[in-house]
Amino acid sequence: MHKILVTGASGQLGSEIRQISSGYPLEFIFTDVAELDITDREAVWSFFQTNYVDAVINCAAYTAVDRAETEIELADKVNHLAAKYLAEAAKEFNVKFVHVSTDYVFDGESFQPYEADSIPNPQSVYGVTKLAGEQAILALNLPNSIVIRTSWVYSTFGNNFVKTMRRLGSERSELNVVADQIGTPTYARDLAICILDILPRLSNNTTSIYHFSNEGVCSWYDFAMAVMEMSGLDCTVSPIPSTQYPTPAKRPYYSVLSKAKIKADFSIKINHWRVSLQECLAHRE
Repeated sequence: MHKILVTGASGQLGSEIRQISSGYPLEFIFTDVAELDITDREAVWSFFQTNYVDAVINCAAYTAVDRAETEIELADKVNHLAAKYLAEAAKEFNVKFVHVSTDYVFDGESFQPYEADSIPNPQSVYGVTKLAGEQAILALNLPNSIVIRTSWVYSTFGNNFVKTMRRLGSERSELNVVADQIGTPTYARDLAICILDILPRLSNNTTSIYHFSNEGVCSWYDFAMAVMEMSGLDCTVSPIPSTQYPTPAKRPYYSVLSKAKIKADFSIKINHWRVSLQECLAHRE
């Protein structure tokens, strides 16, 4: 295995894979919509017919969670149909396939970490379309393929919670942040390293689902406090309930993911979220 197609290459995860790619004995083809429109089945098929690849890492996603409530068709095209088209091509051309999904496939009503085989019950259009993408891949039953669900992704690239908190923390003296939504932040670089490390070892007969986030548990309020603390920002952060910050899309109140399966199958070590946040802030743009 030596040539990897990475879709959604300008997003947080795709950008992190690009940045660390030189450290791997692999050749990468990085694409975004300008190079390959994965919502166009014919374009996907044509790409695979004219480009030999050994594996696909699908980082592309429609992630505007609130906007998805009104842009339902577009969210479905990117999160569901595009994943299906890529998986169909991966199966036809005998290519390894890694698809990235989300904690939003769960309803957030649990009080213990969600396992890879926990029953999904999405509460938003974003979650529904991401689950539809997962189901389309599972229905094809690809060998050497996995779905990796992750949560609360941030990076030095793109727009994310960490960047927003740093900006607001430098502009304001006080800030309110939701404290009753619980999960785990994920540094996109850690996820990128995980994917590239396990990709050569994929040898499953049918599609498997895994979870990956950093270790530990926190609220968005805790996460914001850590960002301010590690960034040396003098901004008072106050905790508020979700009812004081209504959004078009319903967020899961609890979306901690169990990493037991991925750690057992691939013997990987995962950093605590505070350790990875410190690393991210040290490498910011």
